[in-house]
Parts: sequence; structure tokens; C-alpha cells
Amino acid sequence: MGSSGSMIIMMIVLFAIMYFFMIRPQQKKQKALQEARNAIKVGDKVVTAGGIHGKVKEIGDTSFVVEIADGVRIKIEKASVYVSAEDTQANK
Repeated sequence: MGSSGSMIIMMIVLFAIMYFFMIRPQQKKQKALQEARNAIKVGDKVVTAGGIHGKVKEIGDTSFVVEIADGVRIKIEKASVYVSAEDTQANK
């Protein structure tokens, strides 16, 4: 009974270590990214997941309209848009 009890304790400790060093930081990172996407407003510079740089022109429920060149606008899902590093540094 003692060896199976220590095995269960070892499994619990291993899960706790995985949670605090892998799962929890990833959840915090995802939450911060979601907050950053929700804070994007018209006129902000953004970068798409594909590496396209542009400026937000319209904001929808699940998408942005981004102008990537003069008169060239594309509709992008919010999940694939990141705040531009230039814009972030300019706000600091």
C-alpha cells in the first residue's frame, strides 16, 4: 500500500509542476494577447499572422478591415492580428 500511495503523490506533484511551469504561463500569455486584440482601435498599426503590415480602418465583431496600401483593404479575422511592434513602442 505504501508504494502505491507514494506513486499517487508523485503523480500529483508531477502534474502540479507541469501546471505551474507550462500550462499557467501559456494561459496568461493567451489572456494578454486577447486583451491586446480587444484594445486595438481604428488607426492602430497591426501585423497579420501572415506577416502583412497595415493600419486598422474598421472593426467588426470577429474581424478587422486593414489597409495594407493606399486604397487596398483586406478583411482579417481578429485571431490572426497582432499589434505592431512599432505602435507598441510609440505608445511607451
